[in-house]
Amino acid sequence: MKRWLFACLMACLVCLPAWAYEVTDDTGKTVHFDHPPLRVVSLLPSLTETLCELGACERLVGVDRYSNWPAMVKKLPQVGGGLDPNVEAVVALKPDLVLISVSSRAADRLRGLGLRVLQMEPRTSAQVRQVTTRLATALQLDTAERVLRNLDAGVEAAAQSVPPSLRGQRVYFEAAGGPHAAGPQSFIGEMLARLGLANIIGPELGPFPRINPELVVRADPDLIMVGARSVRELVARPGWNQLRALREQRMCVFSPDEVDILVRPGPRMAEAARLMARCAVEKGLRGPREGAR
Repeated sequence: MKRWLFACLMACLVCLPAWAYEVTDDTGKTVHFDHPPLRVVSLLPSLTETLCELGACERLVGVDRYSNWPAMVKKLPQVGGGLDPNVEAVVALKPDLVLISVSSRAADRLRGLGLRVLQMEPRTSAQVRQVTTRLATALQLDTAERVLRNLDAGVEAAAQSVPPSLRGQRVYFEAAGGPHAAGPQSFIGEMLARLGLANIIGPELGPFPRINPELVVRADPDLIMVGARSVRELVARPGWNQLRALREQRMCVFSPDEVDILVRPGPRMAEAARLMARCAVEKGLRGPREGAR
């Protein structure tokens, strides 16, 4: 009897795929894998960058139009935007895994066509850690701990580069036109806090709120961080020419390449922290602040 049970058990184990495992994405959907995916389409730049940093860039067979780092991904087929990809083009690449944002409208259609889909969209530092770990599991890589350790060390080094005399400055970070600000609950806001800088945007507004420009006029921040594409719109807003940060040239204008680094929650967040720290050191208010200032 025991021999019969053992033989049955061994037969069942032989039938199981050698690589059987599963990963749950940010929407709560569990995706089953019989083997590590070798053909991946990534439809979100931060996921593209994380996959490459984990050491699996060679598995990419297609990306969205905004994925541009590392340089090798620029040579890959582009299949449209992350929110509205060209589904037919994705299918034609025959991926065994598609990485896509939570907010994309194409995920269900891709699943309906028989593709394996993981929806992930980090917005906080904790979510960056979760996504990095989940993606490493999906790809069956053991590099997540190294990537996250290097990320933490880089952000901490950036924080140490801001002298105590420059901490506590009140900052407005414009994440996108509209204007959309980076709130304290976002990964950008969390990095500002780690650098010892104060965000003028309140947590009640959410991670990346579209704000009334008058809010910034009333707050009169010590320092402004903004992308080069938004500068012309920024200075034309009513009352903004009276902001002390503008009058005293305490505004950091980031190039498009730098903006890509700053607004993508992934492995280049340490570099983003260095950019913000450098801004605080080079442009920061060095005299006494009013009010709490």
